Amino acid sequence: MDHRKSTRFMLLVLSGVFAFLYIPISVLLALSFNEGGLPTAWTGFSVKWYGALFSNQDILGAALNTLIVAVVSTLMATALGTLLAIGVEIRRRKGRFLETIIFAPMIIPDIVLAIALLSFFSMLNVTMGLHTIIFSHVVFNLAFVCAVVRARLKNFDWSIVEASTDLGASILTTLRRIVLPVLMPAIVAGALLAFTLSVDEFIIAFFTAGAGRDSITLPMQIFAMIRFGVTPEINALSTIVMSVSLVALALSQRLNRGGLPGQ
Repeated sequence: MDHRKSTRFMLLVLSGVFAFLYIPISVLLALSFNEGGLPTAWTGFSVKWYGALFSNQDILGAALNTLIVAVVSTLMATALGTLLAIGVEIRRRKGRFLETIIFAPMIIPDIVLAIALLSFFSMLNVTMGLHTIIFSHVVFNLAFVCAVVRARLKNFDWSIVEASTDLGASILTTLRRIVLPVLMPAIVAGALLAFTLSVDEFIIAFFTAGAGRDSITLPMQIFAMIRFGVTPEINALSTIVMSVSLVALALSQRLNRGGLPGQ
């Protein structure tokens, strides 16, 4: 009987946690289809706010900036993070100090990293813009890609690399034909995670964007809009951003769960 009560209590707590997390998201999703746009009364189903959203030039411009930042920073962070993961895993027996430095951006609060990057760009007299946001997102995402790829490398059989080199293959050939195909699911998963983080990131982009609308990203545009109150357009925009992030994150998790060939 005590076991049943304990199970019921745990289910109750779990239900409360899920309700706390997902009821606000459900309300946001529902209000994006509310014809009247009122936050307190449902007046009918409509998709007109999505139409208004796609006719707003400020939002479309911010979305394009976000896409540019996310794609470029993801490509750079994925390439550098993969090479970094391979190098760190090879040298892991040399000590843990290097790992601590690499994963620092994952631990440091975003506001601290944003101020540090802003100070760095100011010290070098770099003009702020999309390029500084891209560079900042590469720094931020690099550790996440490295962590995902290293998780795959934990079960990697390094004897196949030795066999490849013994058979006369060069380092680049071994990397291209042996290491990268095995790591590809983790590399794609890391890239999707980096893309998701870049699309959603606000604080670092806000500090390193500079002046002018040419460097405003979608989260920054949402922040500017909600200062005048939450409108149905913001609900629709938030729903789209959330959906893209969830799809990319789900694909990342699905790919990262895959085992090595032959396992």
